[in-house]
Amino acid sequence: MSDLETLHSAFDSVRAAWDQQGGLPYTVRMELLKKALDWIRAHREEIATQVSADYGHRSRHETLMAEVFAVVDEIKHARAHLAEWMEEEPRPVALTFKPGTAKVVWQPLGVVGVIAPWNYPFQLAISPALAAIGAGCRVLIKPSELTPATGALLERMCREIFPPEVVRVVTGDVEVATAFSRLPFDHLLFTGSTSVGRKVMAAAAEHLTPVTLELGGKSPVLVHPDFPTDRAAERIVYGKLFNAGQTCIAPDTLLVEQGQVDAMVGAIQAAVARSYPTIAENPDYTSIINDRHYARLQSWIDDARAKGATVIACNPANETLDPARRKLPLHLVLGGTAEMTVMQDEIFGPILPIVPVATLDEGIRWINGRPRPLAMYYFDWDRKRCDDVIARTQSGGVTLNDTLLHFAQLELPFGGVGPSGTGAYHGWYGFRTFSHERGVFQQARLNGGKLITAPYSPLTDKVVKVMVG
Repeated sequence: MSDLETLHSAFDSVRAAWDQQGGLPYTVRMELLKKALDWIRAHREEIATQVSADYGHRSRHETLMAEVFAVVDEIKHARAHLAEWMEEEPRPVALTFKPGTAKVVWQPLGVVGVIAPWNYPFQLAISPALAAIGAGCRVLIKPSELTPATGALLERMCREIFPPEVVRVVTGDVEVATAFSRLPFDHLLFTGSTSVGRKVMAAAAEHLTPVTLELGGKSPVLVHPDFPTDRAAERIVYGKLFNAGQTCIAPDTLLVEQGQVDAMVGAIQAAVARSYPTIAENPDYTSIINDRHYARLQSWIDDARAKGATVIACNPANETLDPARRKLPLHLVLGGTAEMTVMQDEIFGPILPIVPVATLDEGIRWINGRPRPLAMYYFDWDRKRCDDVIARTQSGGVTLNDTLLHFAQLELPFGGVGPSGTGAYHGWYGFRTFSHERGVFQQARLNGGKLITAPYSPLTDKVVKVMVG
């Protein structure tokens, strides 16, 4: 059976199960979440090994934190709150319609499709799938073709712990992914680039399938001059070099006041040296995912140099790095211009342009003059200024005085805005995304319906006058 035939067969079987059995009851949801939790804990090292195999080298600790802990935490949170989330919610009824009652009932949407990316291939496949299961849905998962080892692991995991009519994993190339996005899902979640997101949304429109798109963009960092430079540099380096910058919410461009550029460059170099004193054999430093992306990043560095930028490689031990191993050190780009590719597209790697701004207001204008990003970072201890920056800018999410960490807060929605995505999930927001908020009005046995039912009378006129005011 070809990959496309397997895809359609898997979808048909899951759809048939939904048509015959409907959504998953509470007890089944809780049981499946617990099985997933136990499996992930028992196979944490294998997850790290398989993800690393796909990368050539991925830091074990980064995988355990970003792929394993993130999912474990999500499952624990869902199991602790699922009964509460599922409760019917009474709603007020206007005096005009009393003594009728109203409520919201949370119902699973149906069959959910999840298209996962390569940068966090385990977490960004299984986390939304488990959110959909928590909402009572059935799920089809398409892992990235760039991470086949992780895809095989996901397929085995789901086969071992989920009934095939509840969760299926389908693998394959771009052709399979394209066909996947055209299936008549009840909801489709895609994580990936903005350009592919447009294609996914267009394909889903054929069946009016609602979509959640988690995309990206050039997430800016703005540092107020009163904030300690060393501390800001340390947290920027953390966010930029986690997974070698291959993170959709990684700091993409750093904005600092003109007089602090040199100090910030020195502080970043020092922070890199502390965290990654060597690169070539350092198990904490992750490789670029494949040769194509490594060549892309190198070409962007070369393009910036050729167009007049100063490029500083943060290579503390001054090592000669083998391109075949795809370990790329952090490169700072000074003097970037609009003609440089690195200033136009989401970088998705260890390159950091530093842009001088004259004032905080200029930094805000710089941010607002570009497409809305998935994340924004602002460093400042002054709460009033922080509130002002948040009020005057837009992004999917914000972390103040650090980077990345808003993603890990399960009581916050995670999602983009405009070109960086649409919709959100994590915690209750994932339950809501994959549920239908069904409004229910129940008429009372004794009611005034006859007063507003034809044939109308002078009494109806009096009732309408009261209703209108």
